[in-house]
Amino acid sequence: MSTHIRLAYDYPALSVFWSMLVFFLWIMWFILLFRVVTDIFRDDDLGGWGKAGWLVFVVVLPFLGVFVYLIARGRNMGRREVQQARAQQQAVDDYIRRTARADAPLSSADELAKLSAMRTHGDITDDEFRRAKELVLAGSGPSGRPGGTPSASTR
Repeated sequence: MSTHIRLAYDYPALSVFWSMLVFFLWIMWFILLFRVVTDIFRDDDLGGWGKAGWLVFVVVLPFLGVFVYLIARGRNMGRREVQQARAQQQAVDDYIRRTARADAPLSSADELAKLSAMRTHGDITDDEFRRAKELVLAGSGPSGRPGGTPSASTR
């Protein structure tokens, strides 16, 4: 029998269990450490010196630093995480609303305002403005389709 196979038999089930437990706790420790570091940077109540102090404490003395941080400031970690999640969701919702509004067809008033701005800037002549205005008021838009925007030919 080779030594490789014999080694597999020399490692009892209880040792496998303890090894897996230690590995699990090691992974959990790193997750906790990263959550604490993330919370230090997320907290708007802490100033720069406070953040630097906590970060040095957590990096130089990681076990003590993390446990002291959890005792001193752990109560509000969940609140800060929820606030950040809400802020991100609000930003996504605002972006979706802005994008949906930008894709919506322009109203007649919006079309007339754009045409007036184009005439003021000299992009279109008074005659072109008058014709486009008649199209907008007739309901077909300046580009010949309902709710359309001015085409390059009317500029």
